[in-house]
Amino acid sequence: MPACPTLRIALPVPLPQAFDYLSPAGSPTPSQADVGRRLRVPFGNRELVGMVEGVGSSDEPAGLKAALEWLDPAPLLGGELFASLRWLARYTHAPLGEVAATALPAPLRRGEPLPDTHGWAWELTGAGRDGLPGLRNGTRPQRLATLLAGGALAEEVIEARMDDWREPSRALLKRGFLQRVAVPATAPQARPNPGPTPNPQQQAAIEAITAAAGFHPFLLDGVTGSGKTEVYLQAIAHCLERGKQALVLVPEIGLTPQILARFRARLGIPVHALHSGLNDNERARVWAAAARGEARVVVGTRSAVFTPLPQAGLLIVDEEHDGSYKQQDGIRYHARDFALVRGKALDVPVVLGSATPSLESLHNARAGRYAHLRLQQRAGDARPPAVRVFDVRKRPLQDGLSPEVLEGIGRHLQAGNQVLVFKNRRGYAPVLLCHDCGWTAPCRRCSTPLHATPMTVHGAGRRLQCHHCGARAPVPLACPDCGSLALQPQGIGTERLEERLLQLFPDHPVLRIDRGTTARRDALERTLATLGEQAGILVGTQILAKGHDLPKLTLVVVVGIDEGLFSADFRASEKLAQQLIQVAGRAGRADRPGEVWLQTHHPDNALLHTLVNGGYHAFAEAELAQREAACFPPFAHLALLRAEARQVEQANEFLAALKQGIPADDPVERYGPMPAPMPRRAGFQRTQLLLSAPQRRALHALLDALMPQAYALPQARRVRWSLDVDPMDLY
Repeated sequence: MPACPTLRIALPVPLPQAFDYLSPAGSPTPSQADVGRRLRVPFGNRELVGMVEGVGSSDEPAGLKAALEWLDPAPLLGGELFASLRWLARYTHAPLGEVAATALPAPLRRGEPLPDTHGWAWELTGAGRDGLPGLRNGTRPQRLATLLAGGALAEEVIEARMDDWREPSRALLKRGFLQRVAVPATAPQARPNPGPTPNPQQQAAIEAITAAAGFHPFLLDGVTGSGKTEVYLQAIAHCLERGKQALVLVPEIGLTPQILARFRARLGIPVHALHSGLNDNERARVWAAAARGEARVVVGTRSAVFTPLPQAGLLIVDEEHDGSYKQQDGIRYHARDFALVRGKALDVPVVLGSATPSLESLHNARAGRYAHLRLQQRAGDARPPAVRVFDVRKRPLQDGLSPEVLEGIGRHLQAGNQVLVFKNRRGYAPVLLCHDCGWTAPCRRCSTPLHATPMTVHGAGRRLQCHHCGARAPVPLACPDCGSLALQPQGIGTERLEERLLQLFPDHPVLRIDRGTTARRDALERTLATLGEQAGILVGTQILAKGHDLPKLTLVVVVGIDEGLFSADFRASEKLAQQLIQVAGRAGRADRPGEVWLQTHHPDNALLHTLVNGGYHAFAEAELAQREAACFPPFAHLALLRAEARQVEQANEFLAALKQGIPADDPVERYGPMPAPMPRRAGFQRTQLLLSAPQRRALHALLDALMPQAYALPQARRVRWSLDVDPMDLY
């Protein structure tokens, strides 16, 4: 009996294998042309949406189930993108089905068809043309009707020509004067507007990027305010002139509206956003528009790196050093690294931009793997801010603020300027403490007898919340240990700073920007618009340290940097240095000189001394030397195996059994099983096994052999485990 053709299906299940199915009833014989198509298949007692990853054959087809139905007439994931996802599955040692599901918007994961991407336009009805003369002059309905008197206009065109047009459109629609019509989607023609004349360093960077033919990685290393965005804009404009698509990754949703507004104004073309702030259908429409070549410029956060680009011309990763590009659960990919892989597969330039490049990127640039483009001066007339370190030892502090700092804030406000008070700790206070017995409010789901995880005080001292597992509790009326009423919030968070500054400066707006105030869509943009050009104070966390351009901001006060000076994380110094340089870069970005004041109890700390006197690159030189001596990345390659269980013994047994499967003479070093730095979270005990190798090849050879064993171990059924290749932190 001849072999029967089968489909090898990648399914979104945590199993490292493909599954064989017969073609749906009545469909043609499977072929390689089906790779990348979705279909619905029976799996146990449920139905799943899978992806064809290959075609095979079976001598015993009677034992195979038939797929239920095809969902795509042609491959949804094909060519470069599917090949890149295969690479990602191999590199992260994750099932291809789960990787493919991560790459797709939620409606496509559920099996819905690729959404229609036609555009919408508005036009006057016959009644509208007759009624136009009767509309009152100068009103918004009259202005909108006049705008449409010459014919239908696309919504994007109306948006560019008239602000707040949607409300009058609804009024005219209700009167029967307007109607909304679908128009075929087409790739728009870019008409870039002229921008400022670049300085010599910007011009050199622009020429290098636009002259690149094929894959070339660039590290655009420019001080804050040096005009990196202008380099991006001119490189994208050149890409559009060649009829190509551009993808721009940004680290935070909050940066997207500001970048979108600037890109749309300059490029003269619709710029599409792709981030988690959009609903599922909006994200699917942008993904589909990019897949059809209609979206020419896409700006998005981490997951936008999976955007299909059939006519790719340029990839840009802004703030490439940012840790938010690393996915911390599920498929633990790094968007920056995957952008480089896609750029190579697409044969297009990739630009990594930052004022504080990651040590890995700096190391690659110095090794000649990246072209290193430097922007060492601020654009226009802006000058670097003056930096002062305040020794607050023995100084009276009002909720963390010294008298000199408060006097300086008042002086800048009186001059009509804006002030940023930076504290990378949201909430009211980090700890609730009993002043009589020393009890602190612990999270019951994250604490152990040897490691207490305190809950953060929120709501001006009225409620407790764990920032690790999300547990909430009211503040107790009395100390549970001693019954004392002397419960006091200890330490400073953004809420407490906001409260104090409102008391001290009642005549000026004080706006808090952290995860609590920016959770809603466009909340950050609206908050910054509320401040506008008036003198006022922004109190914020690292959200404010990334890329925001605030021309009237002249003073940055960094409160409490000492926590970052003493950490067990080997990347802590790098993260602190990047954070300080980035937040300092918000000051003095226009014609007004800026100042940066750092409060510390450790003014003689070597890291602070190096940063203030030598800048970020002096710090990076010293830190790279220490990393090399200690065999830490980028001079070693790490993989972290984590295990979680209700009982710590179960997690340790799983990792110990896995470690026993490593040959004694294997060159990869292994450390553990050992408790994670945070040994318990959300009720689960956490342990880990760290693998380290000087060469990436040796590490992945071991993981190739180890991962099948991990899935097969009986202990694996009693734990939740994960593999993180190139971990960004060890927590």
